[in-house]
Amino acid sequence: MRAVFQWSLRSRTLELGKRTLLMGIVNVTPDSFSDGGLYLDADRAVKHALRLLDEGADILDIGGESTRPGAKVAAPVSQPATKNIGTPTAATVTVSAEEELDRVLPVITAIKKLRPEAVLSIDTYKSSVARAAVAAGVEIVNDVSAFRWDRHMAKTAADLKCGVILMHMRGRPEEWSSLPPPGDIVLTVKRELKDWSEAAVLAGVRRERMALDPGFGFGKSFEQNYPLLARFDDLQSLGLPLLAGTSRKSFLGRTLARDGKDAAVEDRLYGTLATQTALILKGAHILRTHDVKAAAEAARVTDAILQAR
Repeated sequence: MRAVFQWSLRSRTLELGKRTLLMGIVNVTPDSFSDGGLYLDADRAVKHALRLLDEGADILDIGGESTRPGAKVAAPVSQPATKNIGTPTAATVTVSAEEELDRVLPVITAIKKLRPEAVLSIDTYKSSVARAAVAAGVEIVNDVSAFRWDRHMAKTAADLKCGVILMHMRGRPEEWSSLPPPGDIVLTVKRELKDWSEAAVLAGVRRERMALDPGFGFGKSFEQNYPLLARFDDLQSLGLPLLAGTSRKSFLGRTLARDGKDAAVEDRLYGTLATQTALILKGAHILRTHDVKAAAEAARVTDAILQAR
């Protein structure tokens, strides 16, 4: 059974665990793996966001920079699994903070004007973007680097008193194809998320504001995603809410391949729903998804199964 949490955000608290919450994805980018370019225009992004809310999204996750495989990001050269938040290093930045804000702020502002009750998350690893987004009405900072790529992010999140999501990632997107395999991916994810969440607490972030994401597909090979799915319930021992994002990911395309060709992104919905059902049964509190309507129906049925125990 899922533990029940009261997740403290910037201006409200969300109850997690009694039903599955859905986080709809709004990529204001030209190059995201699934919908890159579809919603780069702010008006189209806002219409898409409103549609996701109407379909049942509890949270909207708005991002202005892709961390797809191969992307170059402002990440440190090395990322040791220690309790220390990462230090700044020189790196190639494909999207500056200014460009990222130019993409996301008009979308955030418009959504808050049209749906002031909407719960918004900013998908960023840059502290300056997080600060500006929260000032515009965002409640949650979703950091794919778990505060390791920007030395100011942990303190910024603590000062903002917002909800935070710490995601697990091995290496940087441009390195994923050459990463050595871990001994046990589940133990690695569990240990490192524990270390990084403890580092966030030491930096001033309160535990009741945190949720964890094991980062399916982020530095995990095809062979590593399925053990992470099968043993997802092991992560419940970390004592924090769990978010999972498997929506349309490439490991599903590989599983659903026909005639030696991976299934296209648009043909991965049913595989996505299978993983989402399994994740709810194993303790996921929030699902991050492109396909909110379908995920909402699957979650309602799966939640009913959990409640019947």
